[in-house]
Amino acid sequence: MSYCVSGADEQARNRFQSELEFVQCLANPYYLNFLAQRGYLRERPFINYLKYLLYWKEPEYSKFLKYPHCLHMLELLQYEHFRKELVNAQCAKFIDEQQLLHWQHYSRKRTRLQQALAEQQQPQQQPQPHGNATAK
Repeated sequence: MSYCVSGADEQARNRFQSELEFVQCLANPYYLNFLAQRGYLRERPFINYLKYLLYWKEPEYSKFLKYPHCLHMLELLQYEHFRKELVNAQCAKFIDEQQLLHWQHYSRKRTRLQQALAEQQQPQQQPQPHGNATAK
């Protein structure tokens, strides 16, 4: 069986992959700093492109993201003040540190919630005494 992929299908697939990769790069504050320092975040066509990329927030697209935090950064990039602040390397460093703290806190909190849930389920799973058992 042979599959014929049209040029339009190939182009659509390449565009999807490129946009997916780019959107996920936005989760990296040092990459955002790089873009800001080179003036991309001041260019109207680039700002329009960032606005266009908001479609990645839709569930049919966001399910492909490995780094969902990029959606928050994409949202923040819609604001001029945020784009201007990214020129400062200290801003990128602060965002990076906050991301790290969030991930550390999230992991600990998730572990505690899972342990509490397991402890709640344990008493419910205790076997009931069988009707033929004799009490001593």
